[in-house]
Amino acid sequence: MPGSFDLPRRLTAEALGTGLLVATVVGSGIMAETLTRDVALALLGNTLPTGAILVVLITILGPISGAHFNPAVTLVLALRRELTPRDALLYVAVQIGGGIAGTILAHAMFALPLFDASLRMRSGAAQWLAEGVAAFGLVATILAGVRFNRPAVPWLVGLYITAAYWFTSSTSFANPAVAIARSLTNTFSGIRPVDLPGFIAAELCGAVAALVLMGWLLRGGEGAAAIKEARS
Repeated sequence: MPGSFDLPRRLTAEALGTGLLVATVVGSGIMAETLTRDVALALLGNTLPTGAILVVLITILGPISGAHFNPAVTLVLALRRELTPRDALLYVAVQIGGGIAGTILAHAMFALPLFDASLRMRSGAAQWLAEGVAAFGLVATILAGVRFNRPAVPWLVGLYITAAYWFTSSTSFANPAVAIARSLTNTFSGIRPVDLPGFIAAELCGAVAALVLMGWLLRGGEGAAAIKEARS
């Protein structure tokens, strides 16, 4: 369980996980863009590594830190009082730092400038809605997965993000730390820094909406179980 590891180890796991996640997102985007001019094929080449690395990272680092790798997820767990406000702030700080390091690492592996602000426009009501939906679905997947089938959570999250890349107009960032890191790459997966506030606000709103709805939805099973136990 994450609670059995001390805070420095948990923070290191969060930084490492977020960094490797971003390195995969950015690096696979660069590789895909290098290998093909077909945008759909490039997106597929970006999607599959992202889903795969999430399964790996959540499986190996989840027992240490909970494998948030995402300030929106950390916010939800802090609101559920599963994380203290101090620890939540530290988680967010290392997630952002780790994400930026992941972009630098990806650029270094492909011999690109280490920092290169993105010029790729991602803005507008449709994309903000898409980010809200993406974050909502991610948090709903995590909360229900933890409740009903915890061992399957790495696969559930990886599969959800794989799907959300394709059914959302924003290609499902669903993660403020990843969005910030992606603003520093002028490659396939980038986002203009000026577009960050709209994306981050939408992601946080979607995450909180999922917390509210799933909190109500999942309590129904607890009530039924309590009644059944009282009658037995």
